[in-house]
Amino acid sequence: MMPTVETVDMAELILYADDLASMINNSREVAEYLQAKRAMDQDAEAARLITLFERKREQYEEVQRFGKYHPDFNKVTTDVRDLKRSLEMLDTVQAFKRAEINLDTLLYQVGRTIADAVSPEIKVPSNNPIIEAMASGCGTGGSCGCKTKK
Repeated sequence: MMPTVETVDMAELILYADDLASMINNSREVAEYLQAKRAMDQDAEAARLITLFERKREQYEEVQRFGKYHPDFNKVTTDVRDLKRSLEMLDTVQAFKRAEINLDTLLYQVGRTIADAVSPEIKVPSNNPIIEAMASGCGTGGSCGCKTKK
């Protein structure tokens, strides 16, 4: 006997997706992300360091073409690393990074819930390397198949 397949009205599905998007946009995670982004954008020191970092990154990309044989390789590499560290030490940048991670986690959880409703084998991308590793390896029904073993 063949299982029956229910059809879904695409208009209804789109309305549910729109409702879900509205709930996400009204979430604490999005509010905190937008607030942290505004604070970082208004931080003069962050803006200064971002501008310097972007300029230095262009120099870094040029130096990378020649690698360690470029006469400025060590200086430019050190400058980029130091600027990045200085930027990441700012409170506004740290708050933004935390808010970004929290929002990414929310979006991953929503995507994972939807994917699992269809099949546990569906992959859901994440910007978090720990979540990515867990999703593609042992314990999740990934390539090793251990989830199906008892």
